[in-house]
Amino acid sequence: MHHRRDIDIQAELELTRRSFLNTAASGVGGVALASLLQQDGLLAAPAAPNPLVPKSAHFPGKAKNCIFFFMAGAPSQIDLFDPKPKVKELHGQVLPESMTKNVRFAFINKNAKLLGSSRTYKKYGQCGMEFSDLLPHLGSCADDLLMVRSLHSEQFNHHPGQLMMQCGRGTFGLPTMGSWLTYGLGSESQDLPGYVVLSSGVGSSGGATLWQSGFLPSSHAGVLFREQGEPVLNLANPEGLPPELQRASLDTLRDANQQRLELMRDPEIASRIASYELAYRMQSSAPELIDFTSESKATLEAYGVERDDPPNGGRGKSGNTAQSFGRNCLLARRMVERGVRFVNVIYASWDHHGNIDKELPYNAAVVDQPIAALIKDLKERGMLEDTMVVWGSEFGRTPLGQGDGSKSSGRDHHPFAFTMLMAGGGINGGQVYGESDEFGWGVEDKPVHINDLHATMLHCFGLEHEQLTYRFQGRDFRLTDVGGKVIKDWIA
Repeated sequence: MHHRRDIDIQAELELTRRSFLNTAASGVGGVALASLLQQDGLLAAPAAPNPLVPKSAHFPGKAKNCIFFFMAGAPSQIDLFDPKPKVKELHGQVLPESMTKNVRFAFINKNAKLLGSSRTYKKYGQCGMEFSDLLPHLGSCADDLLMVRSLHSEQFNHHPGQLMMQCGRGTFGLPTMGSWLTYGLGSESQDLPGYVVLSSGVGSSGGATLWQSGFLPSSHAGVLFREQGEPVLNLANPEGLPPELQRASLDTLRDANQQRLELMRDPEIASRIASYELAYRMQSSAPELIDFTSESKATLEAYGVERDDPPNGGRGKSGNTAQSFGRNCLLARRMVERGVRFVNVIYASWDHHGNIDKELPYNAAVVDQPIAALIKDLKERGMLEDTMVVWGSEFGRTPLGQGDGSKSSGRDHHPFAFTMLMAGGGINGGQVYGESDEFGWGVEDKPVHINDLHATMLHCFGLEHEQLTYRFQGRDFRLTDVGGKVIKDWIA
């Protein structure tokens, strides 16, 4: 049975209400218009309904914003979160054929040998959560973190796997998490997009498909920001364009689009109008956003926005990546302070098919300090309660080595059991959920599919994942596709 979203009906009612208020026959229309003009400080024609206007959830949820750290390329859970002494003990041996029979690998074959981790592990916090020696700062946040060691996916190559994590299925043309959240809840921000993307490192293989709106109106797509220079490319006016001429041009363009909207009732036209107006407001708000002069020296040092780059960059290095990622973490906090609903912070690449002992420490050093600083900063400001922080990737990496077992070896793609972290926004921290087997090969206890992850995230925002639907090409789509269950043990 199709559950039509209340917010769809609200949007149509809003359009009808605005049309009524804006008619010459309605005296109250002039009053409403004057109020809107006073709020915006503009002399403008009647505005189309804002597709990102805040909307009511299905039920009260604790989360209001989400910062999703997407570690594109797949970090090795065995070397970061999930110690496997059995793999170290049997280093150099082949797994039983019963475990690898009919398994598809990206590069290695079933005769590849176990590669024991060279990392050491330590327990942190009252909960005793284990982190490798590469993540001491995140370890210090253990009591606020939920560590899930039992994620699994059907996708074993990067781009389909990244689409699976972002969209709920490993196929093109679908809305991403951020798009679904802004569709379901709108955005509290007036002068910034509801869905923002920040990127460090070499860039993900999935590119812009990881922040697309799919079949949802384009106002729900992610907007790529830069942490330095012009925040959004082509946002600034051309040299010599007076502000009053720009405003007059936008008014003319809006009037033409408004007439077309009233004729066609196409929501994409409303998105176009809203995008032009948002870009106009962002010309002043975006530069202020990336100006850190109001931040204390202690805050800047905690996030590491001016720190030296670690050695041995390899796949994860592009310029001073440590500074770039630190700035993005601070920007993420500043964005959720200003009402941005979903911030996707992407860092690539963790695709360590070789040289894992050399290059993994670089990537870990880039992200460990600033993410921990963000979690602590949110907590100190009283923002962690309603800001969900997620750390994850498209899949993990094999306990089998790719190479000859020396320090130049790496690990292949592994979707059968991998680890993610969550904190805040209604998540019950200080616990490890699920377990992989003694080899780190498959899930031993409490399996979690990516659709389950998404269902639980939406629940924390007060959204029922089976009711958050959008009809397209004759069927109702949702983020969790045809699966997904809410994991109650995660919810505080």
